[in-house]
Amino acid sequence: MAPLLEVKDLTVHFPVRRGLLARQRQYVHAVDNVSFTLAEGETLGLVGESGCGKTTTGLAVLRLIPFTSGQVIFQGQDLSSLNRAELRHFRRQMQIIFQDPYSSLNPRMTVQRIVSDPLKIHGQGNSRERAERVAYLLEKVGLTPEQASRYPHEFSGGQRQRIGIARALALSPKLIISDEPVSALDVSIQAQIINLLIDLQKEFALSYILISHDLAVVEYICDHVAVMYLGQIVETAPYRDIYTDPRHPYTQALLSAVPTFDISAAYEMSVLAGDVPSPIQPPPGCRFHPRCPIRMDECNRIEPAMKEVSPGHFAACLAL
Repeated sequence: MAPLLEVKDLTVHFPVRRGLLARQRQYVHAVDNVSFTLAEGETLGLVGESGCGKTTTGLAVLRLIPFTSGQVIFQGQDLSSLNRAELRHFRRQMQIIFQDPYSSLNPRMTVQRIVSDPLKIHGQGNSRERAERVAYLLEKVGLTPEQASRYPHEFSGGQRQRIGIARALALSPKLIISDEPVSALDVSIQAQIINLLIDLQKEFALSYILISHDLAVVEYICDHVAVMYLGQIVETAPYRDIYTDPRHPYTQALLSAVPTFDISAAYEMSVLAGDVPSPIQPPPGCRFHPRCPIRMDECNRIEPAMKEVSPGHFAACLAL
């Protein structure tokens, strides 16, 4: 069975213009040769440090930003070959939940308009049918139909994120990209939103790409995990393998930084030296080698390829 989404060698470079004439001199290597697949009904977690390219990858998959090269294949259709009019049909099937529930909602719009606008833009139903759809979605995300006449400032952060989820569901999509959906919320509210996403996934047969730096959240909701560092995926595996048998030294360092009360289950602390290199001038060879505790001489010359270290578990490290 073909996957719902295939991303092949996705690359996103942003030009850097400097000088009096704003000449283009360099590029920011935001995403480089990223590949992964997503099956129907599954959740893929994209994890890594801030600035590693997770959000850029998600936006490029949705074609909200242009990508330099590569392919995004959704339901067997290469989205990179579509023009704006042809892409319109697929946009109904792919939606996003933004990180900040405060800035992602227009303060001048009522909830009714926020949630119904996607329906109106895509010509779905008349005004009465759209109002009924909004009432239905608000109930599904834990709000009431009576709240549709209110404005965003009248809601808490968790309630605003529920509105954002309702908006993402309006067009009955197949794929939702959740960009740090709970990072701006209180811990108690985070659990409610994550459980809501899980329930909605089961009810509406949704597939998720969850972008997060919170490894506890990723472990709870994701089926597969892809670890990103400086624009590249360095390890990918089913979530159990990532958490019980991390192979890449960067993944090991991420997991060792997760607080735990179970001393017997704690990883040996792995503290990374130095800072993340500049994405404008990424280091040659393995991009992680300047901070890697097990680097070898060839690591600064040879870029490691992804290889299968166990069934379904891939990592890019010359030491493996």
